[in-house]
Amino acid sequence: MSVRRLAEDQFQPATFAFNAENTVFEAATIAKYPEGRQQSAVIPLLMRAQEQDGWVTKATIEYVAQKLSMPYIRVLEVATFYTQFQLKPVGTKAHIQVCGTTPCMLRGSDELIKVCQNKIHHDPFHLNEGGTLSWEEVECQGACVNAPMVIIFKDAYEDLTPERLEQIIDEFEAGRGADVPVGPQNGRHLSAPEGGPLTLTGDIKPVRTNLEPKPEPVAEGASVPPSDAGRPKDTAAETDPTLKTPATAPGAAAANAKEAEKGKSTTTPAQKPDVKRRGSKAEGAPAPEGAIAGEDKPKRTRKAKPEGEA
Repeated sequence: MSVRRLAEDQFQPATFAFNAENTVFEAATIAKYPEGRQQSAVIPLLMRAQEQDGWVTKATIEYVAQKLSMPYIRVLEVATFYTQFQLKPVGTKAHIQVCGTTPCMLRGSDELIKVCQNKIHHDPFHLNEGGTLSWEEVECQGACVNAPMVIIFKDAYEDLTPERLEQIIDEFEAGRGADVPVGPQNGRHLSAPEGGPLTLTGDIKPVRTNLEPKPEPVAEGASVPPSDAGRPKDTAAETDPTLKTPATAPGAAAANAKEAEKGKSTTTPAQKPDVKRRGSKAEGAPAPEGAIAGEDKPKRTRKAKPEGEA
């Protein structure tokens, strides 16, 4: 940030006082703040003084400090901190602030600065020969979509070309600055697209939102569970419903039982294998005739091996 100092003494007036209209503004502004907080009016009073005289003088700072019971250095800090306060004389008819931040620079603010250098003065904060015009380069002024732009006093002039800025400067120099339309200079409305709107040009059916009433849901009848609900899924043969049981087919079941009994009665011992007959190898079967059994059976002995063999 550049160092900001007050103008040299030869430019400083001896005294300062608000005119009748601004004296009323001064009293009303101070009254807005509660007791003990009147120092909050320091910026509005400095700005009003600048609008009256064109810039903030040393006498103005002393006057505001005395009126708000503030130390002089505190008011000087405010005046030198904010770049909106002009600390040196500016043009009596127009002081042009050219935005030089990136969006405006990309859109040609350098050409606007060249116009100011050619028509006013090569260096910023210097008056023209008649003392009616001055200029400076400033940071972003909040109209990037309408770049490039300038501000003259309180009004913004946007969508500029070098030729249009020359015309505006000539109008202010001739005293007709109030006749120059403010805002975009290329005919578009505020920040709207050039040439008119490009989107939303037709009728749009409004979208239903949750704010609109919705139809009540229709109550559905109770569902009937299936007939086999809750029954285990069993595929065993015993549960086959086609089997004939005493409960489902008593006659057929009785016939089956008789057939089973008949089959058992026709079976003879000769037809069944006697697992325990004599000579059988089944456990518990009697030994064959002539065989030695029990304690009379000779015991098996191990053959002795010759000495030296393992």
